[in-house]
Amino acid sequence: MSIRKIATSSVSTPTIEGAGVHLKRAFGYHQAPQFDPFLMLDDFHTSNPDEYLAGFPWHPHRGIETITYILEGLVEHGDSMGNRGVIGAGDVQWMTAGSGVIHQEMPKESPTGSMWGVQFWANLPAAQKMMAPRYRDLKAADIPEVRQDDGVTIKIIAGTVGGIQEPVRDIVIEPELLDICIPATTSYYHNIPEGHTAIVYILAGEGTFDESSVVHRPETVLLFERTGSQVRVETKETPVRFLFVAGKPLGEPVAWRGPIVMNTRAELDIAFEEYKNGTFVR
Repeated sequence: MSIRKIATSSVSTPTIEGAGVHLKRAFGYHQAPQFDPFLMLDDFHTSNPDEYLAGFPWHPHRGIETITYILEGLVEHGDSMGNRGVIGAGDVQWMTAGSGVIHQEMPKESPTGSMWGVQFWANLPAAQKMMAPRYRDLKAADIPEVRQDDGVTIKIIAGTVGGIQEPVRDIVIEPELLDICIPATTSYYHNIPEGHTAIVYILAGEGTFDESSVVHRPETVLLFERTGSQVRVETKETPVRFLFVAGKPLGEPVAWRGPIVMNTRAELDIAFEEYKNGTFVR
């Protein structure tokens, strides 16, 4: 077994999206080739309702999957397929935009006063860009959790750990998405196929994430080299909680404009023309 090295480390950048939601972007846009098959990761975390209640009013998506994981608070959503609902702490919203969806995501006043969630964008391969849209809610109680003897806990949002698989079994790019908590003074090793992209986003605490002694802290995104069969995490006096994301790169061209990601500029032009003339949703 060989331990992967960290290729890049960066702290998420404050930005404003939607109708005025304050969030921090871990990666996106020009970084897409490095993070392939993942396009973007946003972290929205605030205790000020003025920074999240405006939400993300109706907007289109095509050519991607969006994965929203709520850690604290409530988000009401609706889409052009007729889906409606509210997701809360520990819940996941998994939407495959495919050929086209128009939806909205509107945070509600949080019972705790704080809103905290993350949203990933995952790319779709060219052959599935125009597949039929679909949508799944995954409630916190339905997300399996592995508890190891050393105190490590792993919530399996996507992928398989210790023979236990997540409830959503037909995700196009077959990613891993895990919420991992490691106690203090613990070493943890996670196997990963050679060549797959591996990403860590730290939610709380601190630790080292390769064989170096560099300590990484919250709101840091780590991208690993693609050679090596394991990711190694070690904690000292402080526990750590992080999201682990992995998947096989698509290796396809990316044409990206706003909420739509295709393979060519011509496909983008068609998408926006269809949205303008009302034929976007099929």
